[in-house]
Amino acid sequence: MKRILLFFCCLGILCLSLEAKSQREASSKSSAQPLRVGIMPDADSLPFMLARDEGLFDREGVAVELIVFSNPQERDAAVQAGRLDGTISDLLAAAFFAAGGFDFKVTSLTDGRYGIVVSPQSGIKNLEGLRGKRIGLSTNTIIQYTVDAQLEAAGVPMTEYEAVAVPRMPLRLEMVLGGQIEGASLPEPLLTAAAAQGAVLLSTTDTTGIDAGVLLFSKQVLDTRLESVKVFYRAYYKAASLINANPDAYRDYLVEKAAFPAAVKDAYRFVSYRKPSLPDVAQIRRALDWLKTRKLLEANLRVEDLIDSRAISEW
Repeated sequence: MKRILLFFCCLGILCLSLEAKSQREASSKSSAQPLRVGIMPDADSLPFMLARDEGLFDREGVAVELIVFSNPQERDAAVQAGRLDGTISDLLAAAFFAAGGFDFKVTSLTDGRYGIVVSPQSGIKNLEGLRGKRIGLSTNTIIQYTVDAQLEAAGVPMTEYEAVAVPRMPLRLEMVLGGQIEGASLPEPLLTAAAAQGAVLLSTTDTTGIDAGVLLFSKQVLDTRLESVKVFYRAYYKAASLINANPDAYRDYLVEKAAFPAAVKDAYRFVSYRKPSLPDVAQIRRALDWLKTRKLLEANLRVEDLIDSRAISEW
């Protein structure tokens, strides 16, 4: 009997040892894989691109693969297909992912810029002048959310302008410049391109206190590769600090590496990149309320369903 008990004890120890070895090997294999992060060719993404091109990710000791998308639809499809570990996104997409069972968490704000321009022929000089006018945008997206927020701050309710669905942003730019619509909402760098070609810039999110752009990471990655994500953030902020210290030194970089239109190189106004931080709770609630008002979200999500502070807990 003692021999049998000894046999099973040894067998149990062996199984535990093999399981621990398997977990170590899996963890080692996971940490050797690059973090796959989706970005767009816009203001939010500049520090990530610079961190890659200046070797800051490598220097800090984290492998990163930046995957550039030309539109949010392709990016969101990649998230849903499991092709990304993290991505630049927005609060609305974060809510949709959570409601759809895709466990991606907001880990920090990003510093992009959206704005509203009006046609050179419109004669409109302020946001109040857009009451009853046509604004080109992509409906039920972060673009429309920022339009509603900017107009509301100026006393224009969301029911008092005409939203014209123009999903293709270059066409939206062309239409506002040609006077086919009075206004348009655009992200950078198209926002600067519009102003450089005669459109009148009325408002931007970075001057009106609207924080909607965020970075998302999957909960699985945060659970299993948290240290890599922390190092990723460290490299990101070093790149952001380089841009903040001397933005004009990166004007050529905008065109040569970040694929901004050549016309915006000299006119572009760099955003001021902040230390990694989570969105204010009030901002998140505001976005969730907007989705409810627009009847775009049925799930009763809480703020804590969307955020995870672990990656930036040391900041």
